[in-house]
Amino acid sequence: MTTKKKPKVYLTRKLPDAVETRMRELFEAELNIDDVPRTADELAAAMQSAEVLVPTVTDRIDAALIERAGPQLKLIAGFSNGTDHIDVDAAARKGITVTNTPGVLTEDTADMTMALILAVPRRLAEGARVLTDRPGEWAGWSPTWMLGRRLSGKRIGIVGMGRIGTAVARRAKAFGLSIHYHNRKRVSPETEDALEATYWDSLDQMLARVDIISINCPSTPGTYHLISARRLALLQPSAFIVNTARGDIIDEPALINILRAGKIAGAGLDVFSNEPAVNPKLIKLANEGKVVLLPHMSSATIEGRIEMGDKVIINIRAFIDGHRPPNRVLPGR
Repeated sequence: MTTKKKPKVYLTRKLPDAVETRMRELFEAELNIDDVPRTADELAAAMQSAEVLVPTVTDRIDAALIERAGPQLKLIAGFSNGTDHIDVDAAARKGITVTNTPGVLTEDTADMTMALILAVPRRLAEGARVLTDRPGEWAGWSPTWMLGRRLSGKRIGIVGMGRIGTAVARRAKAFGLSIHYHNRKRVSPETEDALEATYWDSLDQMLARVDIISINCPSTPGTYHLISARRLALLQPSAFIVNTARGDIIDEPALINILRAGKIAGAGLDVFSNEPAVNPKLIKLANEGKVVLLPHMSSATIEGRIEMGDKVIINIRAFIDGHRPPNRVLPGR
């Protein structure tokens, strides 16, 4: 796909102005000014004419949709770190290259993970609601009121010690937490030493022994409901669980049941099984102070979104110039 003509690029959602402006300068870019998610039929129509599709994590680019793509579509340049919403194998069979934007959101996501790790045990959301939802009812400081749990000295178990998991571990260590982790393979000895981290090859064994669980692994068929009802039952009654990865990694109905029963101390969730819908039972638990809910905002910084857009542009430019895009996603991964 080498041509001096500006390639036709279709953006499925509104991106930061700086990114869209650069897209318009370099490509024949069709923007989504109103930021309304496109339907499957609208995406199929775009894929019939565009040479490059730029989807986001909310767009499901499955095999059926890819099969409807026109022969001119040669690149799906994802505006996302993960690619679980794109059928990479189906794209490869049709001769379509897929790229993503890895490494950009590591620090932002780790920051928000740490924020939830603080918010849940220290009951930050509950405390804030006392002042905003019932103004005038706060009677002042009391030595036994709104007591939470101390972080320092506790054990955190990180599920998925990739870039984000490692960044979470760095922050957690600074707060005095003891680092434990489960991963497909051990991190380097240098990283383990720097973090004073303990590796568990058994996820079950780790879950039963830590105070806080942070979910930081990718969403794959192998991690679907990785934190199952059986594994949730292994947690200590005083344990907290935080998820800023993907909603389907935890069995959400099982998590709701165990929270309602008071068998764990609480949860902090930035992702959900059926986004953008949030289970009403979770909202009820949040109102009861048993869970802190955020609207999938762990990666939401201006700097991060612009850097993601820059990576998308670099991938498109490399591809149309006849080079291998730096962030190509290979099938079968």
